[in-house]
Amino acid sequence: MAGEKEVPLDENKSYMGIPEAQFVEDVDNFMSKDGNDKAETVIKRLDEQLNKYKFMDVHLQARKRKLKTQIPDIKASLGTVKEMKEKIGQGSTDAIETSFLLSDQVYMKAIIPPTDKVCLWLGANVMLEYSLEDAEGLLSKNLSNATKNLGQVEHDLDFLRNQCTTTEVTMARIYNWDVKRRRAAKASA
Repeated sequence: MAGEKEVPLDENKSYMGIPEAQFVEDVDNFMSKDGNDKAETVIKRLDEQLNKYKFMDVHLQARKRKLKTQIPDIKASLGTVKEMKEKIGQGSTDAIETSFLLSDQVYMKAIIPPTDKVCLWLGANVMLEYSLEDAEGLLSKNLSNATKNLGQVEHDLDFLRNQCTTTEVTMARIYNWDVKRRRAAKASA
């Protein structure tokens, strides 16, 4: 888009509101705080958080797959509209020969007569007729949004992986702290 400045993604921020995992530097201090009575309770709470992260990961992976299939479709439609627009602009009366997907793995040849209108599927069984100019603008905008969304989803997946790792490391540190504490108590008894 002309005039819009591309803002880099913030490494420390989630675009879907994924909560940041807390890294526990000092386990003794952390476990002495209110609400951290038992290591088992804290580990259980962290395990629940880890399961939430895994659920979010499944959701984001599905969204990424959807965007990765949408982008080539949008690009193909945009290319067709640009080709039609170019032919009309040249004053050509030649029909455009193309093929379209009829069903899975089945393509059909089509001959498109010169036209200055095109119909686009908008979703939910809705199709609208656009001028070639409007269709190109809409498809360009959709391509830009889908590409931006894919970048944000990939960023959030990276952010989510970091949160999972931080949570797993914290769980391990608390578990090891508890084992060490029990051994010390057993040795002193």
